[in-house]
Amino acid sequence: MRLSRVIPSLLILLLVWLVSTPAAQAGGRPTAETPAREGQQRILFILASSKVHGTSTIPASISFGEVVHAWDIFQAAGYGVDFVSPDGGDLPILDAYVGDEVEARLKDDRIMGGLRNSLTPAQIDPSQYRAVYYVGGSNAMYGVAENPTLQRIAMHVYERNGGVVSAVCHGTAGMVNLKLANGQHLISGKRISGYPEEHEDQDAPYLKEFPFLIRKTVETRGGLFHAIKSYDPYIEVDGRVVTGQNYASATPVAEAVVEVLRTLADPPATRGATTR
Repeated sequence: MRLSRVIPSLLILLLVWLVSTPAAQAGGRPTAETPAREGQQRILFILASSKVHGTSTIPASISFGEVVHAWDIFQAAGYGVDFVSPDGGDLPILDAYVGDEVEARLKDDRIMGGLRNSLTPAQIDPSQYRAVYYVGGSNAMYGVAENPTLQRIAMHVYERNGGVVSAVCHGTAGMVNLKLANGQHLISGKRISGYPEEHEDQDAPYLKEFPFLIRKTVETRGGLFHAIKSYDPYIEVDGRVVTGQNYASATPVAEAVVEVLRTLADPPATRGATTR
């Protein structure tokens, strides 16, 4: 009789314990406290905060597709993704920068939660990241390249973590002021791509707001700028620096970053080895 009274009590205690665990509280999804997230490598998306071009009232935006296409590749490869911007918080997304193929993803809380609540540079621990990815869009020309904390984060990932610095389209603008510990520009002597100024609408008012031009500045910094006369994907991989020319290049840039990271993680003695 006493055993029959004890068993129900034990079952109740077990149920309370299960409900109170972090995974249960998160609806069964992995949390930072659960083993599914322990040791997960992460990639930091660097985006711009500006809602206008320079000092004008011309609307500016991040490129939503350049976020989505890269995010999908990194997630499929097992990487976690975080979003950072100069001001943190909600990032501008104009309809013109949302392609038909990604419009439905505006309802994807996994992505939109990060874009609506982007972190500030001060909130970032750079030791946690294997790569940074500079996202393009018309606002990428403003506030990122000159941000000293974002510069320190990117160079920590590159020099101290042995990680990758990558960018796509106008996102390449964010890399032009990055310097190695020896004072040399990161892009000096490296093959670099990005959205060249000759592909811009030369008569558009927004172009007059640009603080600098991507091709010209990359070359001034000693970079070897490459682009094609096409909207087709085009990327350059030079060691641990990966850059893409345009919107269509977001997926191959992300794929190249994953491949570089895989190669870095693969000990030289095992590369190309065959099983017997």
